[in-house]
Amino acid sequence: MQGAQGDLLRLVATGKAESRADLARLSGLAASSVSLRVEELLDAGLLAEEGSGTSRGGRRPRLLRLSETAGVLAVADLGAHHVRLGLLDLSGAPLVIEERPCEIADGPRATLDRIADAFDALLAEHVPAPVPLRGIGTGIPGPVDPLTLRVVTPSRMPGWNDFPVAEHLATRYDLPILVENDANLMAAGETRCWPDRRNLMVVKAGTGIGCGVVVNGRLHRGRGAAGDISHVRVRSDSSVICACGHPDCLEAYASGAALMAALSEAGIPVTRTGDIVGLVNDAIPEATSLVRNAGRRIGEVLTVLVNFFNPDVVAVGGSLSAAEPLITSIRAAVWERCLPLATRDLEVAPARAGRDAALLGAGALLLEAALT
Repeated sequence: MQGAQGDLLRLVATGKAESRADLARLSGLAASSVSLRVEELLDAGLLAEEGSGTSRGGRRPRLLRLSETAGVLAVADLGAHHVRLGLLDLSGAPLVIEERPCEIADGPRATLDRIADAFDALLAEHVPAPVPLRGIGTGIPGPVDPLTLRVVTPSRMPGWNDFPVAEHLATRYDLPILVENDANLMAAGETRCWPDRRNLMVVKAGTGIGCGVVVNGRLHRGRGAAGDISHVRVRSDSSVICACGHPDCLEAYASGAALMAALSEAGIPVTRTGDIVGLVNDAIPEATSLVRNAGRRIGEVLTVLVNFFNPDVVAVGGSLSAAEPLITSIRAAVWERCLPLATRDLEVAPARAGRDAALLGAGALLLEAALT
């Protein structure tokens, strides 16, 4: 299918268009081109046409809607110790979402097979047989080469470097397969929550640190490392070696993994980043101080990027974003060091899409792939 068909399908699926006339008006395509592409979508079982809409002076238009048997998308957001799994319809609306334990340190084959088994179980339980699976997508907490869909030198992911994720999943599914960095997926999902903002930086502060960049409403990947702030060098009186082998990376000081290690050294054991948020909410001073310092360091790195890129929004998500001092410290550092023109209309705020941002982003990007 051509890209224009995907655009028309999305207009119907999101409720922006309900007739061929609406599609022609919103897409800018000629009415004859719209009719041709709509007929192809009807033949493919993606759209259905029924009933009659309101007349605007001529014959009452036939109403378009997403077909009930158009298909579903299976998406996953893989973390260090868990995976969130979702089945979405082609409008991007979740049909079912589950979270399951999953250790990324078990290696790529075992992990991806576990995800595929979970997809198959969800499909068997929740999707009627006539409804086709249209695509598979998974977010990876590490750099992904957009050309080869292989993981490239990830931190804390033993055995994953240069692993052909898409090729491995293709042994189970003869379908379009999306493999993307998790922060990029979060950015793609978060974009839907800021419809009047076109340029965003979406920071994921969890076990690791990532950032997705949206330019003029579209995800910017670069060569696969766009927005990767985790290994930017930060100023420090001491020196800490990062998992990448270089000293004083942002991730070595401000990631959830770094904060958990620091708390353990202080005699306050934690097992996941959510525990850090609980300690901050309970006003444990060691945790609050660490989170505040992490926010300041993240903000100092973002200062350079805000001055350079001038985004409309810096949205902060991930499990650590629920700790209020983190965002407050990020905002303070950005406002202190950025040019007034760069911050005049800038919003630094918690991410709006919630825990399922990466799943929603995967659905949006996967639909494009499935229709291309």
